[in-house]
This record gives sequence, C-alpha cells and structure tokens, in this order.
Amino acid sequence: MRPDRIVIRTRSPKAKKQLETLYAPYVRQGNPILFMDERFAEFTKYAANGFLALKISFINEIANLCEKLGADVDQVRMGIGTDERIDKRFLLPGIGYGGSCLSKDTLGLIKTAEEHHYDFKTLKASRAVNECQGTLLISKINAHFNGQLAGKRIALWGLSFKLDTDDIREAPSLYMIDALLAQGVSLAVYDPKAMGPAKKVKERKGDDSLYYALDPYDALKTGRCFADCNGMGRLSRS
Repeated sequence: MRPDRIVIRTRSPKAKKQLETLYAPYVRQGNPILFMDERFAEFTKYAANGFLALKISFINEIANLCEKLGADVDQVRMGIGTDERIDKRFLLPGIGYGGSCLSKDTLGLIKTAEEHHYDFKTLKASRAVNECQGTLLISKINAHFNGQLAGKRIALWGLSFKLDTDDIREAPSLYMIDALLAQGVSLAVYDPKAMGPAKKVKERKGDDSLYYALDPYDALKTGRCFADCNGMGRLSRS
C-alpha cells in the first residue's frame, strides 16, 4: 500500500497516462513511479531481489562468525542497520531465504550472465551460503543430542518461507522436514497460515512420523525441542 517505488514496464503513452492515474493514490508521499521498457523493468526486479539475497546471505555469515566469537549478532545488526546506507531491513539472520522470487531471480541473473560470458561471483556465493545455512541448524540439533536422533520427537514452528503467508515454495522448512525424518526423527509441525499447502506437499498417509499440530502448544506437547523455521532459526529446549 505504501511502496518505495512502482516500476511499470510499458512503451505506450496511453498506458502510461492511465497507469499514472491508477497508481497515484499509492505514492502520495512522493515516491516515484518509474516507467521503463520491458527489458529494463524485468532486469530491475531481478537486480533488486539479487541484492536482497546478498544482504540476507551476508548477515547469515556475520551471525555464523559471531557465534564463533561469542558476539551478539543482534547488537551487531542493530549497529549496522542504523547506517542509512545499509538499512535495517533484511538483516535478520536465520536458516536462509526461501520463496520463489529470491531463489528464482538470483538463478535467473546467474544464467543470464553465463549466456553473456560473465561470471556473477557474488550471486553464486550468495546461493552457496544459502544452501549451507539450513544444514547448520541440523548440525546443531545433532550436536544437542550427541548424534542420537533416531526415535526423538521434535516440534517445528513455521513452515512458510516467511511470516504471515501460506507460501511454502522453496521454504527451508521442507528441507528441515526431509533431513530430520531421514534420521529417524518424528516431527510435530505447526504454522498458522501454511498448514494446508504443507500437507499437500508433505502428506505421509499411514505414517505418524509427521504430525500436523492443531496449534503451536499442541506441537510442543510431545516435542523434545523445537526449531523456528520462519523466524530466527534457533534451537531451543522445551
């Protein structure tokens, strides 16, 4: 409702005039409406998502280093986030980005670069960091139980790739579920919005190793520990 900018791809003067009128109520604070041709508008969208992916991967690496140094990443992110050149948004460390846009658009930029004989090193690094990030929480869970996960029951809060959505496309929780089930763990999972889509993807008929809880407390009743998969991705004891 209050976008920083609106990017519209059109070369039609008539469409431009109509769209300016249509979108005017949403930019009353003076934020720009940017008109571009089709190619530039699409590239702008991909470039914006590529940068956000880099930002998420960077703060995750900072968080990983903070853990080794005994530093508080929350203080660090607040310290750098107050710099207006950096901004505090997209500086929450976790188990990696998901969803369709960041994953798809970073890969799209890399493939486009390859087609034009350019090696997009930073985006490749971002995707590599993101792929590893989800495995870190699995390693922590294994360490917590000294590698003896078989027969344990774990509660998983959050199934969508971000809060307040039912979108589970490329959600880190899907990897978490597969990785834990493969180690003989039984799971109680809950998400306030994404239970329906998750069941369609991860339904296990006749198998009680994956239980869809009625509410977050129902998930915790039988969980030995829980992982927050669309929050900070931290492991906690019940």
